[in-house]
Amino acid sequence: MKDKTGVEPPAPKNFDLLKDKEPEPLRQEAIGLIGVLLLTVTGAAPLTAMLGNIPFAVGFGNGAHVPATFLVATVVLTIFSVGYAAMATQISSAGGFYTFISLGLGREAGMSAGLASLIAYSLFEAALSGIFAFFANTFVSNHFGFNIPWLYLALFSITLCGALSYFDISLSAKVLGVALILEVLVLLVFDAAVVTGVPGTHFSLESMNILNVMSDVPSQKIGKVTIPAGSAPVGIFMAFWSWCGFEMAPSYAEESIDPKRNIPRSLYFSVIALGIFFTLTSWCAVSAFADDDRMLVMAVSDSGNFFIEPMRHFVGSMGASTMSLLILSSTFACGMAFHNTAARYLYSLAREGVFPTALGHTHPYYKSPHVASITQSLLAFFWVIPFAYFSGTDAPNEQAYLGVYTMLATLGTMLLLILQAFVSLAILVYFKTKNKAGRIEFSTFIAPAFSFFSLAALVYLLVAKLDTFGGVGAFGSKIPHVVVAVIIVGFVWGAILRITTPAVYARIGRLLYTKD
Repeated sequence: MKDKTGVEPPAPKNFDLLKDKEPEPLRQEAIGLIGVLLLTVTGAAPLTAMLGNIPFAVGFGNGAHVPATFLVATVVLTIFSVGYAAMATQISSAGGFYTFISLGLGREAGMSAGLASLIAYSLFEAALSGIFAFFANTFVSNHFGFNIPWLYLALFSITLCGALSYFDISLSAKVLGVALILEVLVLLVFDAAVVTGVPGTHFSLESMNILNVMSDVPSQKIGKVTIPAGSAPVGIFMAFWSWCGFEMAPSYAEESIDPKRNIPRSLYFSVIALGIFFTLTSWCAVSAFADDDRMLVMAVSDSGNFFIEPMRHFVGSMGASTMSLLILSSTFACGMAFHNTAARYLYSLAREGVFPTALGHTHPYYKSPHVASITQSLLAFFWVIPFAYFSGTDAPNEQAYLGVYTMLATLGTMLLLILQAFVSLAILVYFKTKNKAGRIEFSTFIAPAFSFFSLAALVYLLVAKLDTFGGVGAFGSKIPHVVVAVIIVGFVWGAILRITTPAVYARIGRLLYTKD
């Protein structure tokens, strides 16, 4: 099958036949379905998603209607997963979006996707180091009475992520698995405590009404606290950001057992299970206060304790302390999951000759992309340190949370949403060329078409309401420009490779894993 450039792609390469040892393969069959799930669901980081995103969505977005937003996101991402899973049953590669888009829309688009994916996941690790630093500073301050500059805590998180990711992928799966189990358990305790904690709660079915999703928080003053006007698209964005990580599953295809079956299963389970869990937990979170006024005041003025204080009230100080501690392991585990994916994008681009070939080496014993992993740690340092240089290290809420976490996550998620939109289009085109009978099928036409238009609309809303995000300053206002620049640079890079190094150009997104 020729792509739109008219170049015939080489046949998929079977890594069992690599007698010249180039490219160096990742460890095969290192993880099964559970391992893939642990790596991807931990990327979504339930505890981080809830404690980090819901207060912002409530205070600056659509208030008590956040649970309905999670319902909408569950539906959209489930439909997206239908086409994505269909593509994963056909293609196995560490390249993920990069490979899928290259096969569907051509090598230039694939190169653009590869660069955008790498930057997005690299930024996510840096963003998670920011929120880790924020919660770590809060924990140390509350329990020991002194402050540690957030930059040191962020750099510690990045360094430890890199150290653990240097080894066999199964070690990452085990570490992330322990973190995931603990954070899910503490959220289940929170949910149960709020549900059984009457009086003092105010559950309302209106919070689950999807017709209220576009309701903005009105500007108002509650007591001494000024509540700025919110914007519903902010709440919608924070809901979708909560899932970031589930789409990483195809990047582990080469290291998993039976990837044609386990990768699609992982996608469906991640989206649907997380959707149910996120919706119920967000409903409990907004209902844990006696009224909406108290909920909004806490979300705007003390977001770090939005979950902690209800936990203290309904469970006790031990429950609050446990949640405060586990948010540290959750944010760290989430950053580690993104670190692994970013390293695999570096590795994938390097073994095809786009990046320096040194990044395409795997460890002689662990078979991990160890050079790419070290490089990703350096990139994460590069993203974080300028925030400290320009904004300082003495205000964790404004600098680490609203600055590093919110701004880098916004940039990365905008890139990711655009990639999800275009991978939907790539899936549609890819299967259209294979569908000689011209049948219209849900998984390969209707689902990806719906996903493309839904995600494109979400990106538009995000750009239109970007000024609502807290901490938006000189950097935040430039986020759409940075996104466009990344996409254009990647596309031009691909076009240049076509002219200057046709052999490298021919390999873009074409080095696939097959098993006899």
